[in-house]
Amino acid sequence: MRVTATQAKNRFGALCLQAKTEPVVVEKAGEPDTVLLSYADYQRLLAPPAATLAARRKQFNEQHKDWLDAHNRQHDAQGVWNDDVRLW
Repeated sequence: MRVTATQAKNRFGALCLQAKTEPVVVEKAGEPDTVLLSYADYQRLLAPPAATLAARRKQFNEQHKDWLDAHNRQHDAQGVWNDDVRLW
């Protein structure tokens, strides 16, 4: 939703309710100037970014180290399953 600064001043309460469902863009001189957001949306903006892929990979490897080690030992001992199959 887009409103002028004058409309925002005159309808502030209603726009606060509207901001709970969608951002409200306030324009000055026909250009976007300010955005009204719900408090929940604002909190999401302040939250730290999600872990990067590298950090998630490191965490997975640490949490599942025993399983990964067992799987790697099995692979080293037995090789790749079905490795000897020949395609015609």
